[in-house]
Amino acid sequence: MPQETLFISDLHLSAARPDITRRFLSFIETKAKEAQALYILGDLFDAYIGDDDNSSPNREAKAALKKLTDNGTKVHFQHGNRDFLVGRRFCEETGAELLDDYAVIDLYGEQALVTHGDLLCTDDTLYQAARLRVRSEAWKHNALSKPLFVRQLYARWYRFKSGLDKGKKTLEIMDANPLAISAAMRQYGVNILIHGHTHRPSVNELEVDGKPARRFVLAEWNTGGQVLRWQAESRWNIETFA
Repeated sequence: MPQETLFISDLHLSAARPDITRRFLSFIETKAKEAQALYILGDLFDAYIGDDDNSSPNREAKAALKKLTDNGTKVHFQHGNRDFLVGRRFCEETGAELLDDYAVIDLYGEQALVTHGDLLCTDDTLYQAARLRVRSEAWKHNALSKPLFVRQLYARWYRFKSGLDKGKKTLEIMDANPLAISAAMRQYGVNILIHGHTHRPSVNELEVDGKPARRFVLAEWNTGGQVLRWQAESRWNIETFA
């Protein structure tokens, strides 16, 4: 198995987009199984309503991840704003490790900070307030206590409302704040940051306290699959596939 670590985010798997599910399953069967580790940095699912939901594409995605971890690839998962209800049962069924919202990882001798990216969007104060509310243990317990069909109805309403809310906000408000980026990298003592969420893929060179740093923003899988591949000696590339 080559020394290679892969990063993906924002697939937004759903029954409405079977093409993305097929692309993800193909990725797992080919590129991912050849890697040492796979980091899924949130929003693998478009609307994850609990580990007890085994409808498609949840069922297929979990089976594929289980096969991948059984094959020896380590899978690490971070919550996104669409799948923060992923819990212990999901990890047991897939063999994935659930990471904190911010996690420092070792990339062949270099330290990197990984996160979904929504916490960096500090200008979107309405979203941050809502995030704080729904991430509480009380809110999650109350939500998961509802029957599955009720949660399914809520997920449909949430997707509709989310679309309306985004239409009222500027791209700048929904993007990562430069000060929040620097503060996070400074707090965790890294010069590499990898995240998704904003759907604005890029590789940005910056300075943190006068030292060179680099930020990788992962792409949404809306029109194609994109993966950040990282190998030893800081060798990396971004690969897109149909």
